[in-house]
Amino acid sequence: MTKNQGERPGSHDDHAVTVSGLSKSFGAEATRFWALTNIDLSVAPRSFTAIMGPSGSGKTTLLNCLLGLEKPDTGSIRIGGMDITGLGEAQLAEMRRSHVGVVFQSYNLIPSLTVADNISLPLRLAGRRIDRGRVRDLAETVGVGATLDRRPAQLSGGQQQRVAFARALVTDPELIVADEPTGALDTASSDVLLGLLRSIVTDLGQRALLVTHDPRAAAVADRVLFLRDGRWYGELRGATEGQIAATLTDLGRQP
Repeated sequence: MTKNQGERPGSHDDHAVTVSGLSKSFGAEATRFWALTNIDLSVAPRSFTAIMGPSGSGKTTLLNCLLGLEKPDTGSIRIGGMDITGLGEAQLAEMRRSHVGVVFQSYNLIPSLTVADNISLPLRLAGRRIDRGRVRDLAETVGVGATLDRRPAQLSGGQQQRVAFARALVTDPELIVADEPTGALDTASSDVLLGLLRSIVTDLGQRALLVTHDPRAAAVADRVLFLRDGRWYGELRGATEGQIAATLTDLGRQP
């Protein structure tokens, strides 16, 4: 593992998602708190990156900045060649619909809509043509092809999360962001979902960013980046669950 030396995450220019010199603070001058300080990050094509850190490390703030929900004090965020930090609210909403697919811990499915309509919702909101064949193919890909006419209440938690993955993929986004996607699932369902996330990268050529507290989930990623007090603490590549857990423990012991 590297610690504050060598190549930092985000040192290449040819990636679809690039964060450069990102800093974000909260509060007035006298009580200003820096949630992120000089963060660089790149998510390469066909790559799977996990971000970990204790509560208060800056994970949520970084995620919110990537989604355009928080504006940074300094730095840039480029998604699909576009710097999103200068966009207005309407443009940011369009960016989220078309360029970033998000999977949440709580699924965020619409109870009154069928599985098919939940999957196609981003297209409908963007005013784009709904390709029923693509919706069906995505549902088959994630393993819920037989549930297209059902509503979320008729599905298990694991099935609902698979629908959320299909919805995230339907616009063919630049980046898939998964925020604690296994947090509400049992071990067996979590394993299935992590395998699905891995295949989304390997087989579908997507770029995935996983935010998690779970070393078991992070071990599926190509690399794990650790945040502490709003700064990069270090990085592991090809690490085991035990190595990741040990690093988290070491991070928590640091003064």
